[in-house]
Amino acid sequence: MLRAVAIGTALGLLPMFAVTGAAQAQATMKLASATINDVQHEWQKVFAAELEKRIGDKVKTEIYPASQLGPIPRMAEGVLLGTIEAFTTPTSFMTNVDPRFQAFDVPGLFKSPQDIHNAVHDPEYRAYMETMFLDKGLRVIGALYNSPTVVFTMKPVTKLEEMKGLKIRTFASPMQVKPMELLGAAPLPLALTEVIPALQNGGLDGLLVGMPILTSFKYYDIGKNITDLRFAEIVSVTVVNEDWYQSQPEDVQKAISEAGRAAEEAVYPWGIANVEKTYKVWTDNGGVVNQLSAEEQAKMEKDFADLSATLVAADPSVKVEYDKLKALVDAKAAK
Repeated sequence: MLRAVAIGTALGLLPMFAVTGAAQAQATMKLASATINDVQHEWQKVFAAELEKRIGDKVKTEIYPASQLGPIPRMAEGVLLGTIEAFTTPTSFMTNVDPRFQAFDVPGLFKSPQDIHNAVHDPEYRAYMETMFLDKGLRVIGALYNSPTVVFTMKPVTKLEEMKGLKIRTFASPMQVKPMELLGAAPLPLALTEVIPALQNGGLDGLLVGMPILTSFKYYDIGKNITDLRFAEIVSVTVVNEDWYQSQPEDVQKAISEAGRAAEEAVYPWGIANVEKTYKVWTDNGGVVNQLSAEEQAKMEKDFADLSATLVAADPSVKVEYDKLKALVDAKAAK
């Protein structure tokens, strides 16, 4: 009889132990990106450390750089589906998920790293930005300056007319595709993992890219030329699956948001210094940095601005976000 009572008592306690065990279970947060040894990778490392400082081992972070979890489209799909908790990427690669990401890509919007930093850390805008894609099931937990846009080419390009006919890998955003078409190039949106083989077999003649990617993946072993177009500053974001985020306790949610912002502040000067360093690494390895003439640079920027205005106006949702962001950038720059 006593044995039966003991067994019954033990069985009765099982649900309580199960609930307690579930509450104490450690969550896993996979942080994916297509790049390595750049500002995106650095942000992930600092974020993981900042999160641990706040909540200890309640969340186990796992960092997967260099497309270890698949090419860019698969990682974007993974964070939407929740198979990947967080994905760090230039905004351009999220325009297929939501066209409003184009607002960050408009040529000439950001004229300096500081413009980006000022905008994404404006308290009112930051609160808005973090939740603006919740209807897609995504929350922004990180936003930062990545690098200026350059074009790598197998042959030297010092004039705009030399871009004509070249097959150029672009980001998926119309804000990169359409400007290349305007120059007479053939834009080909490709995942980063596909670029080097395409350059080697002649399927590509070059790519629009941030400078740190070229040195991280040693593109100087393939070709030696970049043209320093700098028509846009690349913005990177980290998006997290909202369902996963909401499944976490309130203290963990708060820590994730705080750690994202803290990592941005810590990594911002690192990112600027890293861009400067990559130019030296490029030339130290035999690379050449070509420039357009002042006249051609000015013409390109004007033509791209006119084109961008047309593209922005074509989608009311993009225009609303761009106008909001442009007003903020201009107001911050005027101070």
